[in-house]
Amino acid sequence: MSRVSKPYEIVERALELSTTDGLVVIADEHSSANLRWAGNALTTNGVTRGRTLTVIATVDGAKGTASGVVSRSAVTADDLEPLVRAAEAAARGAGPAEDAQPLVSGVPSSPDFTDAPAETGSEVFADFAPALGDAFSRARAGGRELYGFANHELNSTYLGTSTGLRLRHDQPTGTLELNAKSPDRTRSAWAGRSTRDFKDVDPAALDAELAQRLRWAERRIELPAGRYETLLPPTAVADLLIYQLWSSTARDAVEGRTVFSKPGGGTRLGETLAPLPLTLRSDPHAPGLESSPFVIAHSSGDSGSVFDNGLPLAPTDWVREGKLERLTTTRHTAALTGLPVSPAIDNLVLDGGGERSLEEMVAATTGRALLLTCLWYIREVDPATLLLTGLTRDGVYLVEDGEVVGEVNNFRFNESPVDLLSRASEAGRTEKTLPREWGDWFTRAAMPALRIPDFNMSSVSQGV
Repeated sequence: MSRVSKPYEIVERALELSTTDGLVVIADEHSSANLRWAGNALTTNGVTRGRTLTVIATVDGAKGTASGVVSRSAVTADDLEPLVRAAEAAARGAGPAEDAQPLVSGVPSSPDFTDAPAETGSEVFADFAPALGDAFSRARAGGRELYGFANHELNSTYLGTSTGLRLRHDQPTGTLELNAKSPDRTRSAWAGRSTRDFKDVDPAALDAELAQRLRWAERRIELPAGRYETLLPPTAVADLLIYQLWSSTARDAVEGRTVFSKPGGGTRLGETLAPLPLTLRSDPHAPGLESSPFVIAHSSGDSGSVFDNGLPLAPTDWVREGKLERLTTTRHTAALTGLPVSPAIDNLVLDGGGERSLEEMVAATTGRALLLTCLWYIREVDPATLLLTGLTRDGVYLVEDGEVVGEVNNFRFNESPVDLLSRASEAGRTEKTLPREWGDWFTRAAMPALRIPDFNMSSVSQGV
């Protein structure tokens, strides 16, 4: 066998080795660069490279089509034939796949399919690192300590199939998490950002934001559990609505298992979920949030199917002007439910028509309200209502007549994102944000702050 090492060559050679009815090959070339810091000083940095190859074999039988999936990392030319044979053996040993569909065909090839993979490296921090050093100096002079990390990943995916697809997508993913603490560690504040290239991240502005929050925390106010008017920042809104998106599979709704099921049968499609003109949407071409324009599925599950690999993705409104518009489907579940094909897309945007920033929403507050920083440890309590529980973290602040007057204790909350949309009284300006709870899995989000008149803080928490 000739020596092959380029990603597209690996894909082509694996396809040549196939002896089954169908084959899908996904080569992921991964590179990452990171910085970590503690106590106003860099501690570690590093760069990694890697490759993962996923082979999906399909076998047509009298009872239907079966699939076998095998993934391995650090694949070389010598590993290819054993990998393909392992996937074929898995397919021949499996029963018919419930989600079986003809492999996607007829999609134009990516013009850069044979190009070398894109790579990231320490140079992505060329402007960010010096600015971070300046932030360390300001923090040190201001009596606060900065902790955190910056990570940038670049994944080049090469997708080839026995039906002729040759597709390529480069996905940059950058995240920054910055935590400021008082020297005695009694006060803490967090900020995070999502970015494609770190050129739009300003450490000085983040440090100034955190310094202000630490000053707010100099006054401590104890509050009991209860329902409070609450300002949810974009990061918290993202964490809640990402979970809602993950829970919006059409099949589960039709079978009566989710908050989107209609009592007596069917789904709630077409129902008004929010009185505000809120539109929750995904778009693979959304500026600054670009994601794969075609399905990349390494395995089959509730919201994805390996048979859909390469299926083109289009802008999709999940909620439009307050009404439930779409539920996620594969080709298989779309056929089962009679609903349009609407695969999941790797970004999420909420538009509410608001123009105010979070700061302006705070200033417009009359009476008392709580201002959150972020949510964490979110878990599902009841799928029928999508009731979630979780904790506040790194700063809950009391607003009185448009001014922040101090920090209050943390809380455990119990809320459903679907119910929150129905009760929101104001949506602010949509902006890119980093979900804190789900930031390891879902980073491309843009959300407004939401004002909730009666957010349920179910108990006091000792979390920080």
